[in-house]
Amino acid sequence: MTILSTSTAATVTLRAHTVRTGLYIDGEWRSTPSTFPVVNPANGEILAEMADGGEADARSALEAAVAAQDDWRAWGPRARANLFHRAHALLMERAETIAEIMVLESGKPLAEARSEFQLSADFFLWYAEQIAHLHGTYASGSTGGYRVVATHQPVGPSLLITPWNFPLLMIARKAGAALAAGCTVITKSAKETPLTSAVFVEALHDAGFPPGVVNLIHTRSSARISSTIMADPRLRKVSFTGSTGVGSTLLEQAAKNITNASMELGGDGPFVVLEDADIDLAVGQAIICKFRNAGQACVAANRIIVHSSIAEEFTRKFVEATRALRVGDGFDAVDMGPVISSDQRDRLGRLVGDLVESGAELLVGGREIAGPGYFYEPTVLKITAPDPALANEELFAPVATIYTVDSTEEAIRFANDTGYGLAAYLFTEDISSAIVASERLEFGMVGINRGIMADPAAPFGGIKASGLGREGGHDGIYEFLEPKYLAITVDETTGTKR
Repeated sequence: MTILSTSTAATVTLRAHTVRTGLYIDGEWRSTPSTFPVVNPANGEILAEMADGGEADARSALEAAVAAQDDWRAWGPRARANLFHRAHALLMERAETIAEIMVLESGKPLAEARSEFQLSADFFLWYAEQIAHLHGTYASGSTGGYRVVATHQPVGPSLLITPWNFPLLMIARKAGAALAAGCTVITKSAKETPLTSAVFVEALHDAGFPPGVVNLIHTRSSARISSTIMADPRLRKVSFTGSTGVGSTLLEQAAKNITNASMELGGDGPFVVLEDADIDLAVGQAIICKFRNAGQACVAANRIIVHSSIAEEFTRKFVEATRALRVGDGFDAVDMGPVISSDQRDRLGRLVGDLVESGAELLVGGREIAGPGYFYEPTVLKITAPDPALANEELFAPVATIYTVDSTEEAIRFANDTGYGLAAYLFTEDISSAIVASERLEFGMVGINRGIMADPAAPFGGIKASGLGREGGHDGIYEFLEPKYLAITVDETTGTKR
């Protein structure tokens, strides 16, 4: 591997964009004695050497967040909102820089990176607009003689752990909510995509966020950072997006200090196509829902479940559309980029092999694409006798599996036959079927006749093994606020006498 760009100890220049490579703690960018490489998955070459944070850095970041908490929570709503708007304006000015950095380190096509940027900016703006509209309640006590005032206050210093597959959206959505609520934050970036986090945090710095309010740690070892911070009782919140296994470990760590926790974990998204569905619409949305970001999304279509009366036509059209997808470097005219790493690409070979061995019929794809880079063909398999273990595995890959059912009842039963409960998709032209079936689907989100659901105004999250809490919508900011009840004694006779 070779470094493609010129760099100093603290920055790297990529496509004429200068990006910080250090940790950001207490308002300063810091170098570390050791570094780790960030690799471009489209060609396997090193983009940058990032500062490798350790336990001492984790403690320093928490110290800074704790020291800044009281002052940050005391900022008036309008002052905090104005700061958010300055940061949002800087993000918009740097839109193309951020999108290109995302392409370089995540591999996603430039069009997808631009869409992710816009959605991320919209989330940040949504929280800016919520800051001045956090309301409590006022009521008389049930027995009289006092008043019930319910308000909210910031949870406190918060650890935000972000994944590599949507590197800007995750930090914007989490940090936007936490900072808007009045919490200071320590963000732990994904080691595969730390550069995107760095350009986001630099925009906040340049906008004028005070020292200690925002802190950013990069590391090759997430466990050593998270366990160090989680062990400290001054941390009052952890928000994590990632695998269910890691989420479970973090919840165990949170239990020791009763740390507030939000978890957006794995998914096993069923994509249900009923017999009266618009087939062309369903095929088009399935392609997006399955192959966006090379299938590396927790809300991706994991099991495509099609009514037997339309299965042949749907499958034929879906395979044709899959075969037409263009794969390559995200800066070229492509529909799909590489998977994130050589390990991920190798896993796909084993996954497809296991599915075929268990009886699946390979309809298209199923092979690596010669490098450089970590490319894999968009793949479709038809499964007639599903292996329960494989049917409930999160594929997290450009691999589509198609199942056939004979009734709506069977489709719903099979869709719910999973420990996950994040996102489901339902295609039908009957509004009654849509409402009744979606109510029975055991998932936190259901897309009806659409394969993309993320929206700043919507509560994003799942149930069961897919997590706790919600991001976005009116719920997102309240994940970082604690309700507080004030019981105020009053003299009921005051004001009745002259």
